[in-house]
Amino acid sequence: MNKRIKKQFWLSPEENAELKRKASLAGISESAVIRLLIRGYEPRKKPDERFYAAMRNLSAIGNNINQLAAKAHSLGFIDEPMLKAEALRWHRFQVDIEAEFLRSTKSNLKWK
Repeated sequence: MNKRIKKQFWLSPEENAELKRKASLAGISESAVIRLLIRGYEPRKKPDERFYAAMRNLSAIGNNINQLAAKAHSLGFIDEPMLKAEALRWHRFQVDIEAEFLRSTKSNLKWK
């Protein structure tokens, strides 16, 4: 059962402004910022539109490779294992890009 517990605390106007600014930079809610910090992670700054355009292009390339693999298998004239390996390589690249730009990283804060 996922029980939620309400916590209420006070911030100075400066602290509140900083929390809002950091949540906006990361593109997440203020409560999500606090949850990440409690778990020992530092939120990352939300990437700009170029990142998302690159991810869409990368995803389209991966989809094309998978379609080629299916067609090659049905027609039987392209090295399917090689094509599948390339598709997997593109998928791993996409995961690496997401990890680099989107996922929060462990914090080096000493009070953990």
